[in-house]
Amino acid sequence: MTIDKKKFWPFILTALVIILDQITKALIVKYIPYGHIGASFLGELIRIVHVSNNGVAFSIGYNWPLVLRRLAFGIVPLVVIGLVVVVYFRNNTFNKLQQWSIAGIIGGGLGNIIDRFFRAEGVVDFIDVKFTLFGMKRWPTFNVADSAVVVCGILLIISFIIMTVQDEKAKKTSVQAEKDKDNE
Repeated sequence: MTIDKKKFWPFILTALVIILDQITKALIVKYIPYGHIGASFLGELIRIVHVSNNGVAFSIGYNWPLVLRRLAFGIVPLVVIGLVVVVYFRNNTFNKLQQWSIAGIIGGGLGNIIDRFFRAEGVVDFIDVKFTLFGMKRWPTFNVADSAVVVCGILLIISFIIMTVQDEKAKKTSVQAEKDKDNE
């Protein structure tokens, strides 16, 4: 099996996400005391704060024992990312948007896994947005890695929807062409 060298290009995004994520987290840890607001923008709409999360999304599992958190939130996601990389390189049907989206998701996942293994306080989160939904006054605080996973995940889903719609149109066109041919 030969691997198309062009498939490696999207991993530039993986590296950029990891680098930007780790640099921003290091700056937050260095310059903003834990639990404090470092800056506010547009009134109270966006704040830069220093908090951490020992769990996963929305702090799920934050109070689990350390060994269980490391396994569930570190090792398992690392294995999943490994499987995603294998599928990525074996699959030749991903379009460019899908390849870059997958690479961005991998970068975001690795950015947070690095924190889980190398930061005693857990994943550093610092982007705090006033977004009232489901009774919350503010959206849960997040970071660059989280943003990459969400944005690239949305792009990936949209690309699959577009591809499905295009495939359905192509099938209908093919069926209609067959009918037209049979009627001649």
